[in-house]
Amino acid sequence: MSLRYIPMSDAEARRMREGGLDAYGNAPERQVSDGGGVPCRHCLDYVEAGAPYLVFALRPFASLQPYAETGPVFMHAEACPAHDGDALPPILNSRADYLLRGYGADERIVYGTGDVVVREEVESRATELLARSDVASVHVRSTRNNCYQCRIELA
Repeated sequence: MSLRYIPMSDAEARRMREGGLDAYGNAPERQVSDGGGVPCRHCLDYVEAGAPYLVFALRPFASLQPYAETGPVFMHAEACPAHDGDALPPILNSRADYLLRGYGADERIVYGTGDVVVREEVESRATELLARSDVASVHVRSTRNNCYQCRIELA
């Protein structure tokens, strides 16, 4: 089983860069990275020190329902290529722990799938969850700030 790491879409990234409103109806905020760990949700790499980035609320779900969590994320203010999906993205290669949680095809949490794992266990835990017939995707969040990082699906 191979995994695919899904960033926010090109269309959504472009919309936010063009001043579109976020999940709460606000324009993205523009800031400058200090290089201290600003993870871009489009290229799934870090925003370099001195580079501008956007902060906005993202709801990484197609449907509006009780499990469609929304939260703050960062993204390069200037165009960056979307993560290619096949390799473990740089933003998941830190010393941090991650919260992995399985979602069904209906975008609702599959109870009992939430687990905190160290970086070295992200791929094995995601593979284990995606082997279940009731799990269509896995969301990855940081354990420190609970921020959404990316979605994982089977390739």
